[in-house]
Formats: sequence, structure tokens, C-alpha cells
Amino acid sequence: MEVNIYKLDGTVASKTKLPKVFDTPYRPRVILRAVLAADSAKIQPKGNYANAGRDTTAVYIGRRGSPNALMNKGIARKPRTKNRPHLVEGTVKGIPGVVGGPRSHPPKPWATRKEEINKKERLLALKSAIAALTNKELVLKRGHKMGKELTLPVVVVDDLESLKKTKDVLAFLEKIGINLDIDRAKDKKHIRAGKGKTRGRKYRRAKSVLFVISKERLILQKSARNLEGVDIVALKNLSARDIAPAGQAGRLTIFSKEALEALNKKFIE
Repeated sequence: MEVNIYKLDGTVASKTKLPKVFDTPYRPRVILRAVLAADSAKIQPKGNYANAGRDTTAVYIGRRGSPNALMNKGIARKPRTKNRPHLVEGTVKGIPGVVGGPRSHPPKPWATRKEEINKKERLLALKSAIAALTNKELVLKRGHKMGKELTLPVVVVDDLESLKKTKDVLAFLEKIGINLDIDRAKDKKHIRAGKGKTRGRKYRRAKSVLFVISKERLILQKSARNLEGVDIVALKNLSARDIAPAGQAGRLTIFSKEALEALNKKFIE
């Protein structure tokens, strides 16, 4: 399958054949599993101090047959404190449901929240997600907008990685008709409902164009980062989360020519 290589002025410079990885079958369930596994790795462990509410002198003496057993005393058989200057003797401590007691079932910091995935399965998901970039039906299903007919994925000459100004990046997107997708992402930005807006995630944002470049270069990363919904990723850091946000494949993606050619080396059979 051949795609066009576009210049920065929007015209077609030449054509190129897509790497073999774009022939991978579309596997939506595998892609979703890889994305969920990657998302679970970001979960921060949380939980109480394991002995919270139990660091106390209270002892249980209500056992039948023990010395000073609380049998037939008219009081509850629960662990009670010994005489201390700052505590009233006999105060119930160390059990849930009392003042200063532990929680019944607190979150456990040692609980396993990360979903594991095999290396080959994760690699298959990445290949399948890359192959889905050529499916225009999936791209439009995600809501992406293009002003004119383009070959997918969009491949651009290497001069793209050297754009230093945001206005230059936006001018290029206007010439190939992808600025409509930036506008769509702007329109979809809205204040999140619920407590999340007070916890560092006030806005819900839509994903727009993804730039895949050959190496980590701060030039394009700085010039394009202020565009709404745009992400820039180096090829070596590319993952299923980048090209299939929320597990839904078909993100509108722009490759530099060098990055597209490097896909052959990245996925050596």
C-alpha cells in the first residue's frame, strides 16, 4: 500500500510504500487489553498505616475462664485500656466502631492493582493499532475531521520536525486541512463534573492529532504542545495508549518520513 508524502505547503512531494507492520490484522480486544494494562500501571498505591487504630494498650479479658473475666458484670466483653494518665481506665479501644479505632476494611497498599500483559501480546497490540491508522472508517468513527482527502497515515517530509513556531505548525495543519480537528478538540473542552475538578483535572479534553517523530527533539515538542489535543511522541516511546486512546484505535496520526522508515527497524520479524 502506498501513501503520499506531503510537503509543508500541503502539496504532494512523492509516494512511499508503507512498512510491513501496516499489514497486521486489526485486533480491537488485544488493543484494549494493552491500553488497560498500561493505564493500570499508573495507579498509585494507597492505604492506611497497617496498624492504625491498633497501637493501644487495650486487652481483651472477656474470655470465659480467664482471670478477671468480664462474665456477669453487666458490661460489654470488649478490649479495654489499662490505667494510663491520659486515658480513663476501661475505655474500649483497638476495634472498629469505637472512638479512635481502626477502619473495618481499609484500602490495602499492598493490593495488586496492576494488570499484567505478556510482551508478545503487548507487541501485537501495538502492531495492530499501527495498522489501524490506515483505516479511514475507524479514524472518522473517533470523530476526527479532515478538510480534504488525505492518505492515511499522513506522512510529511522531515522538515516537519524542525518547525520552531506554533504558528508555523498551525499553518501547516491548515494547508492539509487538519486544523479542523484542532477546532473540534477546542469545542469539546469542558469543565469536568464531580470532585475531579478540584483534584488537578478540572477539564475534560478531547484527543486530536498525534505527531510521531524519529527522535526526541524539543523543537517540535515545544512548538506544537499548546495546540488543543495534540500529542508529540518519539518513535521509540510509541505505545498503544498513544495511537489508541481509551483502547479505541484509529487516531489521526502524522508521521515524519524518517519515523515511518524507522518502523521497519523497530519491528524486525
